[in-house]
Formats: sequence, C-alpha cells, structure tokens
Amino acid sequence: MSKKNASYGSWKSPITTDLIVEGTVGLGGLNWDGDDIYWVEGRPSEGGRSVIVRLTPDTQLNDVTPQPFNARTRVHEYGGGSYLVHQGNIYFSNFVDQRLYQQKIQGKNTPYEITPEPLTPEGKYRYADGIIDAQNQRLICVREDHTQGGEPVNTIVSINLNNGEDIRVLTEGNDFYAFPRLSPDGTKLSWISWNHPNMPWDGTELWVADVNSEGSLGDKILIGGGTEESIFQPQWSPDGILYFVSDRSNWWNLYRYTGKVEPLYPIAAELGLPLWVFGMSTYGFSSAEKIICTYNKDGNSYLGSLDTKTLKLQEIDTPYTSIDCLKISRNQVLFIGSSPTQSSAIVQLNLDTGEQQVLRNSSQIVLDQGYLSVPQTIEFPTENSKTAYGFYYPPQNKDYQAPDGEKPPLIVKSHGGPTAATSSSLSLKNQYWTSRGFAVLDVNYGGSTGYGREYRQRLNKNWGIVDVEDCCNGAKYLAEKGLVDGNRMAITGGSAGGYTTLCALTFKDIFKAGASYYGVSDLEALATDTHKFESRYLDRLIGAYPEEKALYQQRSPIHHVEQLSCPVIFFQGSEDKIVPPNQAEMMVTALKAKGVTVDYVLFEAEQHGFRKAENIKRAIEEEFNFYAKVFDFKPAKS
Repeated sequence: MSKKNASYGSWKSPITTDLIVEGTVGLGGLNWDGDDIYWVEGRPSEGGRSVIVRLTPDTQLNDVTPQPFNARTRVHEYGGGSYLVHQGNIYFSNFVDQRLYQQKIQGKNTPYEITPEPLTPEGKYRYADGIIDAQNQRLICVREDHTQGGEPVNTIVSINLNNGEDIRVLTEGNDFYAFPRLSPDGTKLSWISWNHPNMPWDGTELWVADVNSEGSLGDKILIGGGTEESIFQPQWSPDGILYFVSDRSNWWNLYRYTGKVEPLYPIAAELGLPLWVFGMSTYGFSSAEKIICTYNKDGNSYLGSLDTKTLKLQEIDTPYTSIDCLKISRNQVLFIGSSPTQSSAIVQLNLDTGEQQVLRNSSQIVLDQGYLSVPQTIEFPTENSKTAYGFYYPPQNKDYQAPDGEKPPLIVKSHGGPTAATSSSLSLKNQYWTSRGFAVLDVNYGGSTGYGREYRQRLNKNWGIVDVEDCCNGAKYLAEKGLVDGNRMAITGGSAGGYTTLCALTFKDIFKAGASYYGVSDLEALATDTHKFESRYLDRLIGAYPEEKALYQQRSPIHHVEQLSCPVIFFQGSEDKIVPPNQAEMMVTALKAKGVTVDYVLFEAEQHGFRKAENIKRAIEEEFNFYAKVFDFKPAKS
C-alpha cells in the first residue's frame, strides 16, 4: 500500500487522546507481603484516584482501596510512600483527610469489601514512608505537622498500632527526613535528614541510633553525608550491615558501613535518584551475599547482580531501557520496566531461571510498530564547550509521507524538576505528536539527573540560563542537520520545564511558539509563595532571596514581557500549591495587553500535574490545535 502525501502535522493517527487516557494507568509503589504482590495504580478514568492493588500467587487480582478512598499522601506535596503492608495488614494515607487508615485482610477475603478504619486521629498531619516495628507493635514514618501555621514541622514518629493516638516523636530538629529503616533484629534505626537550603540531591546526612527497650532512640551517630554529599536509600542487609548510595565520587554509587565506609563497585553510572517522592528504590537484597540493583548510564537503565563478597557485578539482560521501583524477595525481583516500544509494566523476574513475566501493563493498547517513532540518543554541543543530551524522535507514520523538500515542525520538551530527567520509555504523548508529523526533542539539559553530580550542578546559580541554552542549542543542532524546519520550532514543558519554556520564549529568538504547563513566570512569587519542600530550592538555582532580588527579577519572564512576541498557550490547575495559578495569569494578562496571541486553559480542582482523564485529553488537543494555527497546517479529521 502506497503512502499518502500530506504535510507534516496533518497526518491522521490512531494514537488519539482517548487512547492515551482510557487505556492507561500510572504504576508505582511496588511491595511484597509474603508471596502477595501489591502496587498503586493512578487512574485518570477515576478522577486520578490512587488505588492499591493486590496480586496473589494464585493470580487473583483485586483492588484493595474501595471508593472513595484515595491512597495518596501530601508530605512534601509530591507524596510517595503512601502505604505499607505487613502480614495482611495494610496501612495507607487517604488523600482527602491525610489520616492513616488500616485494612485487615485475612484469608480469602476480597480486599475492597473490607472497610478501612482510621488509625490516626483527625488533625493537620500528613504521613509518609512508613515501616512496621513488629517488636514494639508500632508503625514508624515521616510526619509533617501543619498544626502551628507557617512552615510545617517534619519529624520521624512512631504510631501505636493498637492505639493510633499514641504518637511519639523519635527524632526531630532537622527540616526534612526520609528513609526511616530498621535493622533486621529491630535494634537499630537508620534515616537520612537534610536542612534548608539543601534539596536531598544537594546534601543529606545518614544517621543511625540504637532502639532502646522502651522504643526510644539512643545516641545518634552520623555515618556520612553533609551539605555537599547526597545520600540515598539506606538499607539494611539480611545480616545487619547498613548499605547506602552516595554521590561522594561524583556518581551515586553503593557503599556500606562496617565501622568504616566502604565503596562496593565504583562505576561512572547513577544508582541514586533525585528524591522528589518518598519510597524510591534502586537496589535490594536477594540474600546477604547478593544485591540486585538498577543503574542509569548515558540515559538508559540497566539491571545487575552485585556479589557483596567478591564485589563483582554481573549484568542481567532485560529488554527494558528504563527500570524503576526495584523490590526483591528472595529469588524474585519486581520492577517497573519500559522501553522505546513498550509502555511501562510491572515485571517479575525469577533469578534462578531468568524468566521475566509481565504482571500488569500500564496500557492495554497494542500499537502497530509502524506508528511508533523510536528515539535516537543524541549529544550536541552547547555553551562553554560543554555537551548536552537528549532523545530525538523523528516523525513516523506508516500511512504518510511529506511532500518533497518539506521538513517537519519540531517540539522541544523541557522536563520538570529541574533536577529530574527524561528517558527513552514509550510515551504515548510523544507518539501522539510524531505520528502526526512532528519531530520531538526531549532534552536532558545541564542540571538533569543521570550524568553525575557535576552535570547536575551546572544549573547552580544558572537556572534560566543553562537549561534554556541547552534546549535552544538542541533545536539549532537538529535544524542545522536538516532534520527539522528551523522556522517551525516550538518548546513545551511543565512546572520547572514551564519556566524554561517561558525563559526560552522571552530571552531567546529560536522558537515560534510555546506551551507552558503550570510553569513559573515570577521567581520572586515562587520564592515567597510555595510549599516547604521547595521554599529554599532557588537559593542554589538562582541565589539567596531577598539578597539577590535583582537577579530574581532579571531571570523572571514576567518582568520582560516586552521581549516576548510569539504565541503562547498556558495550562494551569486551580488548586496548584506548588506553582499557584497567579503565575500563569500574570503572564496571560500582560501578553494580552501587548496584543500577543495567547490562550489560557484553567482546570478546576486540579493540582500540580493533571490527573483527570478529561483534562489530560483537553490539554493535548488544545496544544495541538494551537500549533496548527501558529504553523498554518490543517489537522486531519479524526
């Protein structure tokens, strides 16, 4: 069958917005409880509700969380670590009231028929990252106290499982805590902490204390870390040795503490992650002698087995280029894996046989490979003789070709964080664009995770500069290679990526249009009107406020609207506490007054990131129609 001749952007595609939202769920929060497997599904079709799911060895799959419960915590606003399970007892944070609830699942009971009962009392408290201390019949977790007004107070607390009102503070005094973890015999507790203005990828401290007979903590011993060393995921081995990940060598690598700190396997790769959410896991123990780990090298994930005695690493072959949420139980490994042609899925790996079984796909959609664009890893030159990285997706649709001589429009994607990273995982949103004739460049600009501490620190004092230059230089690189139309290039991003987008549109003359998803336009407003976790983030990225007020204004697009003259569309959630709606509305008002083409789409009852199916659909469609007008092409009829 011959291909139809049609301009880029006007190709008809089977990858519709209905397909993106209706067949897709978010997957996370993997856990073992004996031979039962649990995870959390984020369901756009249920208003973004987070549901705990259980899979039993006899393949019985059931929802645990009944309507209207929503297993999601708001600690740090980003959440994570919202539930734990122990011997058939499930404890989870309910989104509406942020109380901890308990469900006792026994025998063959169907989980969702068991009504959750509140464990903690009503009040302005939030809980995350919990573990069970069986010896003392209590739950240990991070608590965020919002009762006093002003900045909330974070501590590690214990909660009596028989009387949820008996809550005791185990350690306090630092601004933030994560990873409270008990030794196998229950006699020691480890955790990490950090203080303003650090973020957890800047500098954290690893602490250990004895657990006394009455459950309180003895003297606290500092094992490692500081303001210039990021420690991630402390974890006890089955034989009681404390392991952890540190970036003291520039790379997040594995170490252990045996009275002194020892490196296990130095490698120019990342075994750590930026701790945006609780509950992250990149390694675990199948035995005291064997660690199963995942590491990121050059933008792709790998799975390996590390012998704790010989310190030799053996790679485990998988078809996945992105591996997350690693959890191990004896000879069984769970992880969330994805690749350029396979959407994320929960995978179970048998270490004895090597068998890999998909337990749950995030999408039930089966796509013809002829509509999928496979990303190409690219490196390109940027400012100061540096190199930046990205994934380039060429247009791909087996039914169409463009007229001779025509080059595709380009969408440059700037990820959030900004200390995050993009991967080569199958993204139906990216494929939505490429199957219609767009090229996409997903940029891992300076400041992104996955390329070492030094690369992350390129953004220090340079947010709004390095990220913008890298996005612009990536676009110019593709145009100079003749791969895209240099006169039809757009940039898009959410949150911090929205800030990069607005800066690129304001301070550079590379892009002809842009889409900002809950993006920052006024750095001063962000510094003075955001939540605790990020309230001092800008100290490193920009400078101390208000001491560096002039620099904040210099880098804020809202103060330089006269330099922005290309069309922009803004998307915003009405209940966003991280980047409030006024950030978008100030820009919209100013651009309208100037006569610039601007659209504003406000979604009621959405927070930071859109979770409702109808809103996700509308945002994609509005952005596509916006580009169709700007770049003057006629979209195909559905």
